[in-house]
Amino acid sequence: MPLSTEQKKQYRAIGHHLKPVVTVAENGLSEGVLAELDRALNDHELIKVQFRLPERDDRRALIEELCSQARCELVQVIGKIALIYRKNPKPNKNLSNIRRYTAD
Repeated sequence: MPLSTEQKKQYRAIGHHLKPVVTVAENGLSEGVLAELDRALNDHELIKVQFRLPERDDRRALIEELCSQARCELVQVIGKIALIYRKNPKPNKNLSNIRRYTAD
């Protein structure tokens, strides 16, 4: 289910203060990167991913592939950083960036 404009706005505000937790370089989406990405999304739900690729088109294609493989939603891209979200049905309130920064 795609995120609404209001949700994206809220998640961008939360994501502003986050640091990238996964870095994707020239080797692309290896199994190790995908495993770390899956772990980070399960723990935090909303994360930043840094892409160390010089070409904008290459980054954009890799971001789309990453979102497809990780079953996550793209919230925002600024330069070489992508903010992505995947809902965890049983989030840990101490780890989830969404639960920590919003009042439920």
